[in-house]
Amino acid sequence: MSGAVILSLDKVSKSFASGDRLLEVLKESSLEARLGESIAIVGPSGSGKTTLLGICAGLDSPTKGEVSLNGESLSTQTEDQRSDIRNRYVGFVFQNFQLLPTLTALENVMVPLELRGETGVESAAVEMMEKVGLGERVHHYPVQLSGGEQQRVALARAFINRPKILFADEPTGNLDADTSHSIVDLLFQLNRDAGTTLILVTHDRDLAEKTDRILRIDQGKVTVER
Repeated sequence: MSGAVILSLDKVSKSFASGDRLLEVLKESSLEARLGESIAIVGPSGSGKTTLLGICAGLDSPTKGEVSLNGESLSTQTEDQRSDIRNRYVGFVFQNFQLLPTLTALENVMVPLELRGETGVESAAVEMMEKVGLGERVHHYPVQLSGGEQQRVALARAFINRPKILFADEPTGNLDADTSHSIVDLLFQLNRDAGTTLILVTHDRDLAEKTDRILRIDQGKVTVER
């Protein structure tokens, strides 16, 4: 890929205290992601995939090493500063959707823009809901939606603030095979349209094969698989 580097990890390690032992989940791992690139992170359960994704996104801090997102060092930022960077540059999609149950689908999609202090956001949210095929479901609450529909709302919410980079943690993990295929197609279509960098964690080999590059994490070390 020839785009500018949007995300950089340099010799990142992460340790957790476990009783009287120190558990090293990541070991001097490095990676770069460029604008418009799609990357899958694969590996066995417990290998550190979600920890790595959280550090990439600024949701967690490394024990050692440097993390840079859109040219800004996350390693030296306060939590408030990292939160501001996430609001400006980052979108998220989770396995369990993480929609707010007391808000309608449309209101859930509006949340990222409202957090940024933008006004008149309803029309943009309606347009995004139509783009994900839920124009008729805008006033439904999450409990009234199927799993696939909830993930479509989550995708609309993730892309509404035009993120430079999108992190997806097992985005099809709670969906059946047919629904997974339609969500994957939608994810990559939205990603292409927006020119967003996509980094996803998945156990789904077919999903991983759709990305530009595959990174494998095993026993805390990141290697290039493809």
